[in-house]
Amino acid sequence: MSGTSLIAALKAFDATARTGTITTAARQLGLRQPTVSAHIIRLESEYGVELFYRQGRRLELTQFGNALLEHTQRLFSAEQDAQSLLIAAKTNYRGTLNLHAIGPHNITPIIKAYRARYPGVHISVTVGDSQSITQRILNYEGDIGLVLNEITDPHIFCLPYRAQKLVIFAPTDHPLAKKKSLRFTDLNGQEFVMREQGSGTRKAFEDSLSAKNIQIKTGVEMRSREAVREAVIQGLGLGVVANTAYQPCPDLVQLDVEGFNAHTFTRLICRVERRNSPLIAHFLQTAQEVLG
Repeated sequence: MSGTSLIAALKAFDATARTGTITTAARQLGLRQPTVSAHIIRLESEYGVELFYRQGRRLELTQFGNALLEHTQRLFSAEQDAQSLLIAAKTNYRGTLNLHAIGPHNITPIIKAYRARYPGVHISVTVGDSQSITQRILNYEGDIGLVLNEITDPHIFCLPYRAQKLVIFAPTDHPLAKKKSLRFTDLNGQEFVMREQGSGTRKAFEDSLSAKNIQIKTGVEMRSREAVREAVIQGLGLGVVANTAYQPCPDLVQLDVEGFNAHTFTRLICRVERRNSPLIAHFLQTAQEVLG
């Protein structure tokens, strides 16, 4: 198989593996469905491998298919980065940057400064939790992620961004809201509305409670800060959130708890081999400048 035809076949395989169906892959590549099928069949036939288990219309990657996908993801991501570099040189930095962030509060100041410098770059932001964001970056489904705490995966480049103090808040009619100053022990036995298991904020908060031998109750779990806030307003318990994400309102009171000093630490992440891609590198540089 020649170099050109091999690349075409690998693109057909990569698109099919990522989308899960030959029909969707053909649409994404602008090819006819039989053409994509022929590319995959030729790969399997010429190299004596099985790339997919076929169950009707469903395709499931074999072990070898998964191994090959890791290589094609790197190959075509590098191709996109090379194209971005050439386009950037030609158009004075234009293109699209796909960001994934745990929330808007830390990422928007960087976007503002970046857009001021590179107005031709279109930016797309998706909000999610740290675990899903990391997986998306690993799978080449985004360019940069903003997550909580350090990522130790060797394929991830991790840039420390900022520390953010956690704050505890309550509805205005809560008994603790009437106290000007609280001790850690006042939290013992209190009902809290918490983020889901795996949340960096939740872990940092629970670690601080454990260090002081404080036990709380968790009757309600929410999958977003906004949902936690609304649940607290409705009187379902106390809440905890990073100070950068806390939004004061007449229905809420921030509690002053003596000795409470829990923090989370945000990081910007990208694939190691993509950190020098032009749009990514300039975004990371801008983030450092925003912090002064």
